[in-house]
Amino acid sequence: MLHAGVPPRETAVHPKPLTAKEAWQLLRDEPRAVLVDIRSTMEFLFVGHPRGALHVAWIDEPEWTVNAHFVTDVRKVMLGGATAHGEIAGAPVILICRSGKRSIDAGIALLEAGFSAVYHVDEGFEGDLDEHHQRSSLGGWRYHGLPWEQC
Repeated sequence: MLHAGVPPRETAVHPKPLTAKEAWQLLRDEPRAVLVDIRSTMEFLFVGHPRGALHVAWIDEPEWTVNAHFVTDVRKVMLGGATAHGEIAGAPVILICRSGKRSIDAGIALLEAGFSAVYHVDEGFEGDLDEHHQRSSLGGWRYHGLPWEQC
């Protein structure tokens, strides 16, 4: 089982990277596309999340281990959501995490489970750390002014 900070698995298939703006455009252009925020519940609620994103944690508290039911949970939210009228395996799934790292492993898991159109926001929601060890100043969903909300 993977833990936070473990590099992505080596595999031939990877989710396709998108900038935050490209992800937003795909969501606007493709009605079957779904944005899944894979960060922990605390991150999703307290840091904020893209407006309209579904939440399925890849790694969550209190164990901080990979969600063994991640693929099943994504299938469930897709079947109950925007893609209920079509084949879920072909519907675009866009994954977002904090900085675009965890979404790679989560995307690989979906691709290996038969999903065919998996993308990840390569800058994540908050982007990378700047020289002051702060996020949201170099890139990410929030940095680009895309719609988001906070609880």
